[in-house]
Amino acid sequence: MNVFLWVLQAVLAVVFGLAGIMHSTWPKERLRPMLPWVEDFTPARIRLIGMVELLGALGLFLPAVTGIAPILTPLAATGLAVTMLVAAVTHTRRKEPPAVAVNVVLLALAAVIAWGRFGPHAF
Repeated sequence: MNVFLWVLQAVLAVVFGLAGIMHSTWPKERLRPMLPWVEDFTPARIRLIGMVELLGALGLFLPAVTGIAPILTPLAATGLAVTMLVAAVTHTRRKEPPAVAVNVVLLALAAVIAWGRFGPHAF
């Protein structure tokens, strides 16, 4: 189970890290064709969302690898799960079912990491 959690942490860190970099650095006009939800947000909020994703990705992996404050790993997973819950609500309001499905899957994976690292498979 510990190896499974490490793999999940790595996969989610890559996914959220890449999404965070993209949301933080690309202009709104470049994101618009791929991500129609950006219409509802200002560029500053899109960058904020990207920073949250990027910090969550770093929090999933770095504390666990370095052994410095490993409690941050399940906290980061919990934060990303909450972020995905809010994202799912946004996509539901915009009537974007495929995006909701992606958010639910990412939320579930983050919740598994949070459960495992807070509970029976903590560091």
